[in-house]
Amino acid sequence: MKRTTALVVFSTVVFTAGLLLGNAFQPWSALHAQSSKKVFEIRTYTAHEGKLDALNARFRNHTIQIFSSHGMKSVGYWVPQDAPLKQNTLIYILEHPSREAAAANWNAFRTDPEWQKVAKESEAQGPLVANVDSKFVEATDYSPMK
Repeated sequence: MKRTTALVVFSTVVFTAGLLLGNAFQPWSALHAQSSKKVFEIRTYTAHEGKLDALNARFRNHTIQIFSSHGMKSVGYWVPQDAPLKQNTLIYILEHPSREAAAANWNAFRTDPEWQKVAKESEAQGPLVANVDSKFVEATDYSPMK
């Protein structure tokens, strides 16, 4: 991914999350890797050309339900309004009880037979996702969402 595109994606994520979570994020460097506080994970997926609709369908029809079965709470899902990102970008936020729980949730999700079947079937014509960016954040003490 080009540096400019990465910067635009990052800016979009921060702006969207700030609006939705009360403009209340600590700087990334202030986060604690082993925090036991509830954490939010902001994920940005860059889909391969022409694959965003299939990626959205996979989330809509399967992924969110599988996330839920592994303790991964969906906060929201967004697509950018402006080109070029609107053609290939999905942004979403998950809530986890802690960083440790997030790691366990993701391990359980990746090895889930239902997920493996869904992933294989949805990628029969090739991979849907070209790049994944993940950032863990925690709400500030003045955030409406804690």
